[in-house]
Amino acid sequence: MTERPSLAIVLAAGKGTRMKSARPKVLHALAGEAMVVHAASAAKQAGCARIALVLAPGMTAVAEAVTAVDPDARSFVQEDQLGTAHAVLAARTAIDGFDGDLLVLYGDTPLLRPVTLTTIMDRLGEGADVAVLGFEARDPSGYGRLVTDADGSLLAIREDRDATDAEKRITFCNSGVFAFRGAVALGLLERIGNENAKGEYYLTDAVEIARRDGLTVTTVACMEEEVLGVNSRAQLAQAEATLQQQLRAAAMEQGATLIAPETVFLSRDTRLGRDVVVEPNVFFGPGVVVEDGV
Repeated sequence: MTERPSLAIVLAAGKGTRMKSARPKVLHALAGEAMVVHAASAAKQAGCARIALVLAPGMTAVAEAVTAVDPDARSFVQEDQLGTAHAVLAARTAIDGFDGDLLVLYGDTPLLRPVTLTTIMDRLGEGADVAVLGFEARDPSGYGRLVTDADGSLLAIREDRDATDAEKRITFCNSGVFAFRGAVALGLLERIGNENAKGEYYLTDAVEIARRDGLTVTTVACMEEEVLGVNSRAQLAQAEATLQQQLRAAAMEQGATLIAPETVFLSRDTRLGRDVVVEPNVFFGPGVVVEDGV
């Protein structure tokens, strides 16, 4: 776990219109727990001292879901959705009052592992000013490409629509997760402009600004499954399937027998003791502990 103090800003203001739901997208559950809680919990387990949520107006239920597991989490409202950098600066009060590094992640990306977030934050301790989480995409179409040099330094993030033919052949893609050394974070964020077709403030522009300043910008690689963003019911089902596979594997590694693993569904907090035998077609709700030998 990183020893450097860090603040995690969880962007969760998206309306999720493709979900066709009256419920905020980030409150849809995986393994019995809201997606945004998965994201915030991963940041806490990675050593982030504080959590700041960026929400749209009226999202009090999202704030309540996170404060139920982290009473110290603070919420900030992004009145108008004008891009990712604009969203981060909605939590400026939290950034101003924090003496440490900054991690930016998303409430609809619930499969990130704490060890991955620890790794990206540790890059700051090793001398990087900005670190970007990337992944090798099976199909990179539509993703921003991470253009790096021979030493692994990040030269640019090139959006798919702006990429050259050579850049489109790059399969190392941007997840959207950023880490900033605290001393440079606000200086970079405040200089991001909105001179683009949508008139929005994009976090990815921080890379170009940092390089102009002579700062060190690097990348960390993770598995593609970790950064699956959930924007539809189909993607929610895909994320659930991935998480259930992970939970089943962990339960068996810790000494439980699952006779037909693919028929067993676990909650994120399910705890199975050693020599527990789980027969087919068992569903565990939240809050269940099964002691050894059952």
